Amino acid sequence: MAALAARGINSYRQAELQSRTPLELVVMLYDGAIRFSGQAREAMLVRDIQRRRVNINRAMDIVSELQNTLDMEAGGKLSRDLDALYSYVRDRMLEASIKQDIRPLDEAIRILGTLREGWAGIASGSQAAAAAR
Repeated sequence: MAALAARGINSYRQAELQSRTPLELVVMLYDGAIRFSGQAREAMLVRDIQRRRVNINRAMDIVSELQNTLDMEAGGKLSRDLDALYSYVRDRMLEASIKQDIRPLDEAIRILGTLREGWAGIASGSQAAAAAR
């Protein structure tokens, strides 16, 4: 019974992802990076090294994916700036993990939150423009 429920949940998630626009998917990636970073922060506070490591790695993987999808030719300066910012965020996450210090992680979370809000605004503006057509 549990396997059947798991298959149903996976099917639902796949359908949800396939119905999203590329901009909405970017916002979802930011949500995941922020969520995993927050979980890593909580794990640091209680000195749960395993949970911290898993969540920092998940957050860094998402930031790496965002970075890898940049179109450096078409995006020009904006892509170069985002690339540098993503590298900085990943460096801050790594520093937080190595030094067991939440301050660099808090900075990474703030940056990701700001970027997420910007992409969410672009996504909703894009949806409004599409609805007006």
